[in-house]
Amino acid sequence: MPKPSASPYDLVVVGAGPYGLSAAAHAAAHGLHLRVLGRPMESWHAMPPGMFLKSEPWASHLSDPAGAYGLDAFAAARGVRAEHGVPLPVDLFAAYGDWFARRAVPPVDGRLVDSVAPGADGFVLRTEDGEPLRARTVALAVGVLPFAEIPGPLRGLPRRYVTHSSHHGRLDRFTGLDVTVVGAGQAALETAVLLVEQGAAAVRIVARADRLRWNTPPPALDRGSWPTVRAPHTGLGCGWRNKVYADAPGAFRRLPAATRERIFASALGPAGAWWLRERFAAVGDVRLGQRITSATVTGEGRLRLAVSGPEGAAVLETDHVVAATGFTPSLDRAEVLSPGLRGALRRVGAGGAPEVGALFESSWPGLFLAGLLTAPSYGPSMRFVLGAEYTAGRLVRGVRRRLRAGARGGAAGRPRTEGRAQVSA
Repeated sequence: MPKPSASPYDLVVVGAGPYGLSAAAHAAAHGLHLRVLGRPMESWHAMPPGMFLKSEPWASHLSDPAGAYGLDAFAAARGVRAEHGVPLPVDLFAAYGDWFARRAVPPVDGRLVDSVAPGADGFVLRTEDGEPLRARTVALAVGVLPFAEIPGPLRGLPRRYVTHSSHHGRLDRFTGLDVTVVGAGQAALETAVLLVEQGAAAVRIVARADRLRWNTPPPALDRGSWPTVRAPHTGLGCGWRNKVYADAPGAFRRLPAATRERIFASALGPAGAWWLRERFAAVGDVRLGQRITSATVTGEGRLRLAVSGPEGAAVLETDHVVAATGFTPSLDRAEVLSPGLRGALRRVGAGGAPEVGALFESSWPGLFLAGLLTAPSYGPSMRFVLGAEYTAGRLVRGVRRRLRAGARGGAAGRPRTEGRAQVSA
């Protein structure tokens, strides 16, 4: 069995998406002994061809301390448009992330991490091929894929019949098939459109929402003082409420827990992008106010779905269901953390997300969190690329503070128990 390296890293970043790469850029600028593991922009590269970013290009920058490697700099270098009100292809954004990684971050180790566990100096990580690594601090930035949400009646069915929208890199496998898409947000609506455009025999939407909601086209950036004061632009859309979510995640964290949970559950709910609405007219079968109550495989190898809604129960058959039903930041799904470490972390909210303190440190000293897992603590912006800018510098400030505390004999790598028993890996 391989032994961990003799000298622990100051920081190991687990994940190489927008949050992981941004945190790594700030850590590298401060000269930390750093390792970054993960496949750069993996989930973005895996999205179906033809998808576009919903966010504006100016709200989609990765973060480096000097601001030298923004999306605008990449677009200029490539000679492409990255303008307000012009949808940006997802594959171009993925290429931007790769470009950022090559310039702002030390070489990324493309291996995945199988486990993160407490260790003598902080943490021991084990890569997918079994190599152990020691780290004084860890930043967990694993993106959204581990947290994919599939409705209860569809769970446990083979992927031949049920997948999550995040599972698909291409949709041409569904050419000639009958496909049911569950959900009413951008992922559901855009997936349904692409299925129609790529030759699926029949495509329907089934959603609990009583109506589809569409974002309006963004107003011009320069639109006069009064419209700007009344509804300021933000990376989450216009309006003062969105401005608070976008600009003041730290203030959000200080709200009462019940208030944070209510806002997290309701803010920025499912809606389609304005530029998709005309194309969506090709999706002729939209069943709103309905939920799937059961799903069984028929003798002919199809799925029989029982659905219920305001007009009663119904049954439909389909070849495949794509659940475009979002992501739930439950700590139980962060399986890269060892059971002992996961079980020792304090949680917030009914969904069981980890509690995240100041500077993005969890309740286990030295374990820092970034991205979706922090949204119940820091607010809706952490569900979007936009939140990487707020997170990265503060997280690395927290790492440096924790390293200094460890050098003084602090409690790095030991849980804040507050009455909780000490645990092992």
